[in-house]
Amino acid sequence: MLFGPGADSGTFDYFTEAVNGKSKASRTDFQASEDDNVIVQGVSANKGALGYFGYAYYIGNKERVRAVPIQNQQGRNVQPSVEAVIDGSYQPLSRPLFIYVRETAAQRPEMREFIQFYLSDGATLAKEVGYVPLPEEAYRLARQHFDEKKLGTVFGGVPEVGVTIQALLAREGKL
Repeated sequence: MLFGPGADSGTFDYFTEAVNGKSKASRTDFQASEDDNVIVQGVSANKGALGYFGYAYYIGNKERVRAVPIQNQQGRNVQPSVEAVIDGSYQPLSRPLFIYVRETAAQRPEMREFIQFYLSDGATLAKEVGYVPLPEEAYRLARQHFDEKKLGTVFGGVPEVGVTIQALLAREGKL
């Protein structure tokens, strides 16, 4: 049995782009769910089942599921880990997650306060929920951009498979 996120999921979009070379290009003979807990339950309850979901759900369920290593672009077999995500060796199956704020919303005091909180405590919050935190330089740069009211993204509006945070920071000329 196969399990995975539904077609409305960002994980589904990224995975299909990274694995198949095209977003939403996927086989259809799998059980899809928008709830990662349902995917974990399906994989853990069916011997030989395969599924994919976010790293935080793997970490939270390591006693119930086993990760299959990927063969990265250098030909190495790599297990998912904080270190493999940070050093870029778990590519193309790791991706940065961002928040985007509309300019008009960013002018509201409560939103400004929330963004400042997020950018100050983001690493701690990410670790608490099993996500891999961004490097401190990324939070610092995001705070600087927010304070300077700099709009846009280093992605240029187009998601990229296999890009690391270090590469994004280098694009900004900050590394």
